[in-house]
Amino acid sequence: MNPFGSLQDYRLRPIPDQAGARLRKVGFRAHPINAAAERFAEPLEDARIAGLAGENAYYSSRTPPYYRRIDGAVEGLFLRRGVTARLVAVNARLAGAGLELFLFDGWRPRAVQAYFHDVWMPQHLAERQPGLEGAQLLAEVEKYWSAPSGTGEAGNEKSPAPHATGGATDLTLRWRGGAPLWMGSLFDDVTAIAHRDHFERGDDLSFSDFEARANRRLLHWVMADEGFIGHPDEWWHFSFGDQLWARLGGFEAALYGLSSPP
Repeated sequence: MNPFGSLQDYRLRPIPDQAGARLRKVGFRAHPINAAAERFAEPLEDARIAGLAGENAYYSSRTPPYYRRIDGAVEGLFLRRGVTARLVAVNARLAGAGLELFLFDGWRPRAVQAYFHDVWMPQHLAERQPGLEGAQLLAEVEKYWSAPSGTGEAGNEKSPAPHATGGATDLTLRWRGGAPLWMGSLFDDVTAIAHRDHFERGDDLSFSDFEARANRRLLHWVMADEGFIGHPDEWWHFSFGDQLWARLGGFEAALYGLSSPP
């Protein structure tokens, strides 16, 4: 008997080609935010209060490849109340198969965003691709790390980094209280293997890759059913209500702007 039950259909449903999403993503932080929306002032809360499992990856000293607490990281997994409610609904769908979500990140302090955008990722790329510089280097950085809110071209509340809104979360699937499902890469892998559709390309897959493809599909579709939209280059990143969600989903305006926990 298949342990995934009715969810097995999701493991067989391909993730759409993400090339179009990558093009639409360009410039998403210029997308309008509807400050008059009822949800705009929705508070942040620690998602674990609602029964969701997780550990803040940047507060932990056990997260590869960093293996240290990032300066400025917070212990909490803060999300907008409406986002948390949608994640609880996803968990209800997963429960019948003995699965649950496990959160890595939610609202992210500016100091953490700035460190990875301005320091860690440029240094990492300089070691791996020393020919990258200037605009090319920045473009590669921003495939995975948005500029922090309050600096550069994103220097005001009209263009917050997704994780600064409380509408973006990083997560995976695991057996309830147990081991995570195999997704084919580390969380925060900043190479093409992290792309949402990476294992959809070609049929000559190893058993490991085949399993990763099935599990990425399951995560993608159960989240989509609750209105979340995934980052095309990160299998773990999902948004609801922020500018990335609005741009990729074709919505007129985002629901959430810059926020902070209580």
